Formats: sequence, C-alpha cells, structure tokens
Amino acid sequence: MLEKQFDPAAVEARLYEAWEMSGAFKPNGDGVPFTIVIPPPNVTGSLHTGHALNNTLQDVLCRFHRMRGRRVLWQPGMDHAGIATQMVVERQLAESGNQDRRSMGRDAFVDQVWAWKAESGGAILNQLRRLGASCDWSRERFTMDEGLSSAVLKVFVQLYREGLIYRDKRLVNWDPKFETAISDLEVENKEVNGHFWHFKYPLENGETYEFPVAFDEDGNATEWETRDYISIATTRPETMLGDGAVAVHPDDKRYAPIVGKRCHIPVGEDNDGKGRLIPIITDEYPDPEFGSGAVKITGAHDFNDYQVAKRNKIPMYILMDEKACMRHDEYVPARYRGLDRFDARQNVVEEIDEKGLMIRVEDKKIMQPFGERSDVVIEPMLTDQWYVDAGELAKEAIAAVEDGRTKFVPENYSKTYFQWMRNIEPWCVSRQLWWGHRIPAWYGPDGHVFVEETEDAAKAAAAAHYHSDVELSRDEDVLDTWFSAALWPFSTLGWPDALSEKHPDHGVFAAHYPTNVLVTAFDIIFFWVARMMMMGLHFNRDDKGTPQVPFPEVYIHGLVVDEKGQKMSKSKGNGVDPLELMDKYGADALRFTLAVQTAQGRNIRVSDQRVEGYRNFSTKLWNAARFAQMNGCKSDPDFDPSSAKGTLSRWIIHETARCTEEVTSALESYRFNEAAAAIYRFTWNVFCDWHLEFAKPVFQGADGPEKAEVQAATAWALDHILKLLHPFMPFVTEELWGAGAHEQGLVVSAWPDAGAMPKDKAAAAEMNAVIDLISEIRSVRQTVDLPAGEKFPMLLIKDDSGAGDRLGAYGALVKRLARLETVATIDGASAPKGVALVAGGSTYILDVAGSVDLDVVAARLQKEVGKCEKEVSVIDKKLGNPKFVHKAPAEVVDEQRERRAGYNAQLEKLNAALSRLQS
Repeated sequence: MLEKQFDPAAVEARLYEAWEMSGAFKPNGDGVPFTIVIPPPNVTGSLHTGHALNNTLQDVLCRFHRMRGRRVLWQPGMDHAGIATQMVVERQLAESGNQDRRSMGRDAFVDQVWAWKAESGGAILNQLRRLGASCDWSRERFTMDEGLSSAVLKVFVQLYREGLIYRDKRLVNWDPKFETAISDLEVENKEVNGHFWHFKYPLENGETYEFPVAFDEDGNATEWETRDYISIATTRPETMLGDGAVAVHPDDKRYAPIVGKRCHIPVGEDNDGKGRLIPIITDEYPDPEFGSGAVKITGAHDFNDYQVAKRNKIPMYILMDEKACMRHDEYVPARYRGLDRFDARQNVVEEIDEKGLMIRVEDKKIMQPFGERSDVVIEPMLTDQWYVDAGELAKEAIAAVEDGRTKFVPENYSKTYFQWMRNIEPWCVSRQLWWGHRIPAWYGPDGHVFVEETEDAAKAAAAAHYHSDVELSRDEDVLDTWFSAALWPFSTLGWPDALSEKHPDHGVFAAHYPTNVLVTAFDIIFFWVARMMMMGLHFNRDDKGTPQVPFPEVYIHGLVVDEKGQKMSKSKGNGVDPLELMDKYGADALRFTLAVQTAQGRNIRVSDQRVEGYRNFSTKLWNAARFAQMNGCKSDPDFDPSSAKGTLSRWIIHETARCTEEVTSALESYRFNEAAAAIYRFTWNVFCDWHLEFAKPVFQGADGPEKAEVQAATAWALDHILKLLHPFMPFVTEELWGAGAHEQGLVVSAWPDAGAMPKDKAAAAEMNAVIDLISEIRSVRQTVDLPAGEKFPMLLIKDDSGAGDRLGAYGALVKRLARLETVATIDGASAPKGVALVAGGSTYILDVAGSVDLDVVAARLQKEVGKCEKEVSVIDKKLGNPKFVHKAPAEVVDEQRERRAGYNAQLEKLNAALSRLQS
C-alpha cells in the first residue's frame, strides 16, 4: 500500500541513483538518435532559476524522446569560466593570507586553480542531478579537458592559417581590476548620478565667428553672439587629453564658418602655452539637437569616437595603463601621470575652471558600464588583441538560417539573430588572464609570430624561418571562454579525433552530430548560438561536402522573473533560490511550475505560492493513485481497452487518447506550456474530479464484470497519466509506477500511442454532457450564492434532445455531485419560479424560491456588476493613454491587461447569473 503522503526528500535521491546505475540515461537501443548538448554551466556556478528552467525543458524533451524509442544523448559538461574562476581562486588566496598570483607565478597559480576545481568546482552538476536532469554523466566534459583543449588548438591554428584569425589594435572593454579585455556580456550598464561638464575649446589664433543664439518660429536665426571658441559637453573630462578632433554634423550650419579650422584642447599645454590643437571636422555621428551639437573625438577611449576616428583618419591617443591610471606619455602632462583616472578627472576640471574655460556643470543621470564581476567602471581601451574575422564566418551562418537549415522557435528570434549577424564586428578572442586556453602563438626575437598547436611545432617553424634554433616566447594571453564554448556541440562528441573510424568515439560522433535542438535563452543568441553556428558550419561537412549546421532547431525560452514580472536581481532582493524551493516542495513541483508557464516568447513567473500550488498537484495525483489502489485498481498487462463495454470505461479511455494526442503534439512543437496544461487538466479535472467520482458507486458495489472492467480501465488510465506526466514530474510518477506490477522502470517505458487507442465519441458525448450539467449547476449555486449545504429540487423542461433519458440513467450521480434533493421532468408551462440554467441545449430550473429571495440576489448581482464595470472603465482609461502604455514598465502594463481580463470574465459570469434569474 502506498504511503499516505509523497515525501520528495525520501524518494528523489534513491530514484535518481537507481536511474543512473541502470544506465537509463545512456543512448541505448537502435532507435533514431536524438541529441542535445547542455549549455555548459560555469564551474564556479550554483543552480539559479535560469538554469532550472533551461535544464527542465531539456530534460522534458530528453525523457519524452527516450520513451518514444529514440537513442537519446544529453551531453553534459561544464565551462572553465576564465575570469569567474580566476577571481574565485584569487579571492581564496587573499582570504588565506597566501601570496597573490603574480608572486606565485603562472604555473603555480594554474595548478592552484586545478586543485580548487577538483575540490570545490562543479557543485552545479550535482544540483542538476537534484533537479532530475537525465544527462549521460559518463560522458561529462569540461572545456579545459584534454580532448576539448586539442580541439581548441586545432581550430585556432586552422583559422589563423586561413587568415580568419589575426592580431590587431582595436578598442575593447577593459576591466581595470582584472586587467583584461572582457566581452559585452560581462558588462553591466547601470544608471548613476553623474555630471555633464560644458567647456570652451578656444579657436586657433583667437579667431571668432558669429554663433546664432535665438531663432524665430521657422527656425531662422534672429540673434547672434561673437564666439572665439566651440562649446563641448562631456561626462569624462579626463579623456580630453586624448582628443583627436571636434566633430559637428555636416548639415549643422551654426558651425559652417569654422569647419576645417582648429581649436585648442582646454587642458595641458603645447609650445605656446595652450592646449594641443585639434581639427574641427564634419561627420554624421553628432546630433545637432543634443547638447551643443559638437562632440569631442577621443578614439582610444570611446566606442563611438573610435568609429569616427577610423572614418576620418584621426589620431588616437592612449591615455591610461592597464590599471586605468594616466600613462607616462608626452601628451599626458607630468602633473597627471600616474594618477587614477577619477583623480585625474577632478584635476582636469579644476585646471579648466582656473583658465576660465568652464561654461557650466550640469547634474545628470548617466548610464555607466561596470564589470559584471569586478563592479568597477569599464574603460574603453585601445589595445593589441587577437581577433576572429566574424564577418567572413557569419556569411554561411546567415545563409543557413535564411534557407531554413536552422530554424528558430519562436521564429521571430531569427530577426534578432540576423540583426546581430549582419552588423557583426571582429570578435576579440584574447583575454589577459592566466586561467584558460593559452593562445598557441610564439614570438621570435624580432617579434615574428609562429602559430602552431604545440611548442615543438613552433620551434620547428622558427628554425625553418631563421635557419637556426632561436629562443621563442609564448603569447601570455588566453582565449575568450566563448571561443571554446563555440565548439561545444562537436568538441564534446570527440571532434576532431572522432572523425577517424579507429577512434572509440567515432560511432558516437557519426550518430549524434549534428545535434537535434539547442535549448537556450534569448540573451545569448549572439554570444553563443551565433558563434556555434559559425564554427560548426566552418569545421563540419556532410557526405556531399555541404557545411553542416550544429543543430537544425534552436528553441529560445524566456527569462525567469518574479511574481510581478520584474527581472530577478540581488539588488532588488527578489531572487528565488531553486534549491530552497526544491527543499520545500520537491523537484517535481518546481519543474512543473517552470514548464507549465513556458509559452513561446513569454517570461516565466516564479514564486513560493506558484510552486506550492503545483506541489498540491502532485499531492492530488498521489491521493488519486492511493484511492485507486485501495479500490482494487491494478495494472493489468492483458487489459485490452478496445474490449471495454461500459460507457464510463469507454469514456475515460477516449479522454486518455485525446490527452495523449494533445501532449504529444505540443511536445513535438516545443509548446511546453500546452503539453503541461493538457496533462494537468486531464489528471486533475477529468480523472480525479470526474472519473473517480463517477467510479465510486461502482467500486462500492458488488463484484462482477462491470466493476472489474472499471477497475482495469482506471488503472490503465492512471498508467498513461504517469507516462504522459513523467517528462515533467519524473520522481512522483516513477515512485507511483514502481508501486504497480511493471516489468521495467517508467523512465524507459514506451510513450503512449494515441493512434492505437480506441476512440468512442458517443461515450465521450454522453459522459461530458453529464459533466457539463453538474458543472453548470455548481456554477449557478456559487454565482447566485445558494446555501452550500442545502439541497434543492431540479426540474428538466421536457424536450426531445435525449436529456430526459440521460437524466434517468445518471440522475443518482447528478443528485450526489450537484447536491440536489430531487430531479424530475416537467412541461415548460408548469415551470415554477426559480433559477434557470441551460446545459447541452436543454433548460433546467432550480426550484429555490422557497429558500432564497431572488429579488435580493438580483440586487446583489447588479451591485457587483456595477463595481466590475467601474474597475474596467478605470483600467480602459489607463490602457487608452498612449503615454502610459509606452512609458510604464512592461510588467505594469501587462498587470493592467490581466486585471481587465479578470474583471471581464467576472462580468460575464455575473451577467449570466442575472440572465438566469430574469428568465
């Protein structure tokens, strides 16, 4: 006998170990392969709600296809997470009072990181097991393991030889704390209190011009003032020392007299005691309507300025060193050299003010880039780095989506993909870190570079170049973490070694590459999806030599947000810990909460209350299974659903087939929410609320063929519920399955085939008509607020629809489940005053006049209608205001729309109730 309650804490670890020990997660059998590669979590990571969502959806697909007989491989692994891991180990060294990494030396520090990884890294993989992730853990990979590292080296060297990797001086996001370039994804833009300083840049030789200061309605100048300067506004005065030009828009007539002339930077001195001279140029970048319409161009310290400087061949001056301190260079005055950039800012402002060149200071909210992990202000820096020619690699990746070789689900995300890919910049792949794949480049005594997979090969190449052995120095940088991640779909399967038929992974690679689908969030479409597309297409070909996409489908899910629709963050304190939720409610409840809300293109709201609600769903299932077990419902492998004779049995078999069709179709097209909702409705509403209630009199009756059939049909339907629900709630379903007489575990059982199940529309129509009648009576009782415990007579107005026969056959059920005193049929002419209701086209009367004052009920309903209409009117005014719709946060607008829908639904019920009273 089943325990009274399902205890996830006592069951989950036991079941997971049994699954893993049985080999259930391996790609078994000879079915068609189905492959997913896990988006590798950071080795430093801990499970957050985004991980929980992403891996729940992957596991749903893997369990679904495994049960359908596919040879499923869910490839697990971890990312070495260069900057995050290095930061963790450096912090650990600091806390223990040991030497820092620079005093340790590179080799000793890297050894320390490997030791940390062995001891503390990878906790998230055990947390994924806790979630129920059915990965083939025997194939676990790590982006720094030997096989993946050799793949990285091969790809780098080949791309270099093809001219697709090169070294260049370009602007990057520089993190002064970690002293490395970082990716855009590692930059967090924050709104902070800042200033807009307005300065005068004096014109060369004191030259003057007439500047318009007042205009008429047609925009014509009416007043002018004589100026010997051009006005510039900046949020970063310390970068003025690196200005290369002042730019104005070519159509801005205010500055036409001085375009092509020169002005002085208002800080520092050249030979005549004034600031360095720079040209005044025209470019499309300045906005005449913003500020003064003139902008300073500091190409080495601003991304927009960098593009302007390149277009106009403006010199770029690097002002700062790796720590963002002012450099010891000729264009940095001695008094500023060595100062932190923010100290230099204060001094520059004071100097300009002393010269009388300050116009005004404007307090302003500004967006400032911070390092995601360092939390220091990021400095755009002109540095020598290694780059991938992403523009060339993107061509085939764009074509593959254009011609349908890879499809995005939902399709609209292809627009995001195209927008990024068609405007792609060279990809900076070097990082000034010690933890990561070291760039395989060696330099000769004259700086000549040798790019090879090994040091021996580099030495051989150098000897051939110099005609003698020479000393080589290896490049200090490591590769961007996203570089190895871009190879993940094929490197994890053994590429390139597995291309050889002699390699033990050859069969795996041949069967499972390309993979079938990638499941990921939209925020890394560019950083990961696009780069996997580029690398996969470039390095893999099919038998005909056609570039192979790494996956034919990309499913993009939304983000996990809080109950109010706001993005979770530490600063807001609205984060939800999935580990705590699993501790309280079990993994199944969390998984179902995430899946049932995963509508395509929508974010997922998570809260304790939602997860608790779906824990109640598993409790409902457990109680139903226990009730069935107590009433003799046992799985019978010999039960043939097509042989069922009773209407109740044929109806539940029919509804099971219909649910199977819905769930299967929805999962095939990644409509996770529809699949979860279908099995939820069938389990809770159809099976528990109706079928078991209808079956109770049979279970309580005498033994016989009818009872035996209902028992068998109930057990059969319950088994199918467990199968359909298993991908979403694997633990409770497996535990219930194990309580039955089954030869194998649910995890490897066969997915139900709706096409092989008998359908009986007549039985479905008959039983659903009974359900509709009972539901309508219950709705009327609730809306009209009839006393819950009181029973009333119900009268059917005679018609020729067959309702009378149905009432005769199921009258006892209707009376019991709708709490009626009697049921009878009468002529319409003799109908008493009461509450009318319509079900299945027939009219019924609840004879309540002796117990309820219908006029009082009608007045109450009218009052509630008025309240709802007033609320809808207030909301309509808000939603009809374009300023509110466009300026209010999206979650606030969505909340108003949801409230409006709720009030409208309530209005519909109230008006229907009034109609019943009036009739």
